[in-house]
Amino acid sequence: MSGTTTAIIGFAVLLLLIAIRMPIGLAMLLTGSVGYISFMGLAPFLSYMKSTPYHLFANYTLSIIPLFILMGAFAERSGLSADLFRAAAGFFGRRKGGLGMAVIGASTLFGAICGSSVATTATFSRAALPELRRYGYDPALAGATVAVGGTLGILIPPSVILVVYALATEQNIVKLFQAALIPGLLATLFHCLVLGWVARRDPVAAPAVEVDETARGHWRAIWPAVLVAVVVVGGIYGGVFTPTEGAAVGAVAMLIIGVARRTLGLAEIRTSLLQTAETTGMIFLILLGAEVFNSFLALSRLPANAAEAIASSGFPPLAILAMFLALYIVLGAVMDELAMILLTLPVFFPVISALDFGLPAEEAAIWFGILVLIVVGIGLVTPPIGLNVFVVGALAKGVPITAIYRRVLPFIAIDIVRLLVVTAFPVLALLLVRVLN
Repeated sequence: MSGTTTAIIGFAVLLLLIAIRMPIGLAMLLTGSVGYISFMGLAPFLSYMKSTPYHLFANYTLSIIPLFILMGAFAERSGLSADLFRAAAGFFGRRKGGLGMAVIGASTLFGAICGSSVATTATFSRAALPELRRYGYDPALAGATVAVGGTLGILIPPSVILVVYALATEQNIVKLFQAALIPGLLATLFHCLVLGWVARRDPVAAPAVEVDETARGHWRAIWPAVLVAVVVVGGIYGGVFTPTEGAAVGAVAMLIIGVARRTLGLAEIRTSLLQTAETTGMIFLILLGAEVFNSFLALSRLPANAAEAIASSGFPPLAILAMFLALYIVLGAVMDELAMILLTLPVFFPVISALDFGLPAEEAAIWFGILVLIVVGIGLVTPPIGLNVFVVGALAKGVPITAIYRRVLPFIAIDIVRLLVVTAFPVLALLLVRVLN
């Protein structure tokens, strides 16, 4: 049996294990282990496993992941998300669709602290959904707004997924953070435009509301956290400290702010630490599974063979890129974003690296990473799964998930427009990289 055939069988088995709800990290670890043994034998595999986990997890750069997760956990447990929403609502609420725009704006700011899409979605499902419904918003539109707002956590720096992409492709984390900012802010703008359009077409679904004037006072409550986000991201962009140092500064600063606000007691700190440990453990298991599975793919030579075949196929580079991005949207609708990226990059990235997009190799890798994160965000709200929609659906009692999907469609359409714009104009992703380096 050829290596390519073995790798294809391995992919099929992996997808089957995921379909029967085996944890994704464990499924990749099991499939990769069996595949590795089939090529090299048991003794070499045991020797490989003796050293690989240590060298993988001893990587200093990986410490950025639990630190950013901890910063987001402190922000959530201290009630910052609710204050962000109320402050934004005090500013935008009197406009048609303004309360929904407040959710998008607050999700953007929270994404700059949290770095996780699902965490942002779950947080604002609790903080914003009841308020949107109390002020008369269509329940399905409210759910759709929270779901798409959560996708901003993927792209707005600092992003955990962006860190994983940088590690998997050996790219500079700071440059990827710089590249993500403009496309992330474009997402915020485009989502607000959709809400304005919906409000004009259906004023009853997204009414203007009279928000208590005191809501504006919440800016005084959140400015320290906003300052932390600016210092962390600005410090990383400006080279004042490394991403890992920035994550540490952010985590400690959020702890101090939460304690000073008297919203972060011992119970909340303990919960934040446990939440961080659980999330980090899950991510690291996926990273280990991906490492073993990727070694199996390397032995099969599937990535190299695919890169050679596609590069010599005669298809234009942009056509190949479009096929990959379309596949990412499909996969994103049924798979966890972290596992999907780690599963596909060993095959896709060598192909992209072999194509000529008229950009230096490093810029092409950065641009591709931003495009991947955009389509992953689209996949998170795309039927039939759309993980963010399912999170909202579980918390928005009494709202049919099909109704939320219908309300999500205009956001998906505008996100596809944003994807086409960033694809056609790579400078949108590369401008800050070129200016700041």
